[in-house]
Amino acid sequence: MIPEPAAIDLGAGLLGLGADPRAIERGRRVAAEGGQRLDAVLLQLGLASEREIATAWAAALGTRVVEAARYPAAPPLPFAEQLAPRFLRAARALPLAVEDGVLVVALADPIDAFTPAAIGAATGMEVRIEVAVPIELEAALARLVPEPESAAESDGAEGGNEDDAERLKDLASEAPVIRLVNQIIGRAVETGASDIHIEPFEDRLRVRYRYDGVLHEAETPPGRLAAAITSRIKIMARLDIAERRLPQDGRIRLPVRGQDVDFRVSTVASMHGETVVLRVLDRSAMSFDTARLGLSGPVARQFGEALRLPNGIVLVTGPTGSGKTTTLYSGLLSLNSVERKVVTIEDPVEYQLAGINQIQVRPQIGLTFASLLRAILRQDPDVIMVGEIRDLETAQIAVQAALTGHLVLSTLHTNSAAASITRLRDMGLEDYLITAVLRGALAQRLVRRLCGGCKRVGVASPEMTQRFGLDRLAAAHGIAAAPLRLWHAVGCPECRGTGYRGRQAIAEFLTPSAEVERLVFSRADHTAIERAAVAGGMTTMFRAGLVAALEGVTTIEEVIRSIRAEHDDALTVAG
Repeated sequence: MIPEPAAIDLGAGLLGLGADPRAIERGRRVAAEGGQRLDAVLLQLGLASEREIATAWAAALGTRVVEAARYPAAPPLPFAEQLAPRFLRAARALPLAVEDGVLVVALADPIDAFTPAAIGAATGMEVRIEVAVPIELEAALARLVPEPESAAESDGAEGGNEDDAERLKDLASEAPVIRLVNQIIGRAVETGASDIHIEPFEDRLRVRYRYDGVLHEAETPPGRLAAAITSRIKIMARLDIAERRLPQDGRIRLPVRGQDVDFRVSTVASMHGETVVLRVLDRSAMSFDTARLGLSGPVARQFGEALRLPNGIVLVTGPTGSGKTTTLYSGLLSLNSVERKVVTIEDPVEYQLAGINQIQVRPQIGLTFASLLRAILRQDPDVIMVGEIRDLETAQIAVQAALTGHLVLSTLHTNSAAASITRLRDMGLEDYLITAVLRGALAQRLVRRLCGGCKRVGVASPEMTQRFGLDRLAAAHGIAAAPLRLWHAVGCPECRGTGYRGRQAIAEFLTPSAEVERLVFSRADHTAIERAAVAGGMTTMFRAGLVAALEGVTTIEEVIRSIRAEHDDALTVAG
């Protein structure tokens, strides 16, 4: 153990950065009891992130944190001949540049006095350290400092032996692999990623994070570690590491920054190994509140009124990744009380909700949506959520439940609220049943919010104003139109150069009116139903998105990308 210098109070530095005093006190207590360093304990317990600790060290030492862009783009490194790769990896150090006659070195352990002295002796240079975020340094080392050939061959043989599960297990249990996997997962939570994609290819291993619905590639670990990293994740998820042909699903729960975070794990065999996807289910970062989801006032009100009805079916529609489950959970939590029994059937159960009975679909043993729904009706529920209506049998049982006094919430994969009616009809549900039980259909998309730190305002072009009727829209919603302004994405470090930070829902809510019911009985298509709903006061998603763009929440380009409303019929209805 390297003693922490008495002159440096890391805990005080973290408190100055806004850390939780209880977390720091807990870390100090555990560190004292175990004779460990405070920074190591805080990381192990998930009470502080690597970047927070690096920032506190840098402030205490009067230096700075190395940003990812500061690492060299490609070899060779400064003084590559004098500094052996094995030494740099063992010391977790990387020379960055020579500035004003001083060699700048990124160091993962900033109070390691030996490494800077050894580098100075080997190079004959004065050394200045900057504090590295360990996961970024590890990625830079993997990219810039080649492994000795013998070690690479040894590790490659070990990792590539797909017939020896025990060797894979041993490799996955080695400290560097454990640390690397924890860093990949920790970075995803700390940076707000929703998914982690780990994909092996012939010549490399690619790691990507999904932010605000868009994938971004991260600096990746060596390809030779693909099997070890996959095996480590499978061990954590309690999957069979010897089974590498069939898909597997599991869950991981880890403490990150003092909060338990769940990860849904999926593995599928590909040409060059198993691809792994982890869905980050961070309850602390999720908001199950319709107002915070970004639903407009009228839509949130209509949705709430539909949920307060004693029976019927309320649908939430949209493609995969449009936030349907989050909206349904928000509705369920508003209904959750001692007086009501709320039961859900999900595939899979993403977030565990206190006070609500959640059931996982297991088709391999016959537990389908339809069979579980039929069984649940004998459990005397008041509110039932069906994760998705996929077939006629499920739809018929859901209708039966609604007709016998239950409120049923479910989802459909359709592009609009009106299309949910025609989808039920296409499944084989009779028109009179649809009109008897449907209380409302909410269709939504998620659009990326503009980054408040770098968004730029400009005057809307006459062509854009005319095409989308922005002047009429602004006047209808009380938005200043002299001149009409639109905001644009720019990009800065806060938003990873994308120009966007976070997402919000834009939605439409269709309440069946007498005219809509007449069109259902006449077997009209979804376009006619949508036009009738708009005539009755419904605001389409596209129109809601344009309003959000005029208010500076997002951009018109983002609205079009998310809703794909460039079709003539959608634009006509929107106007």
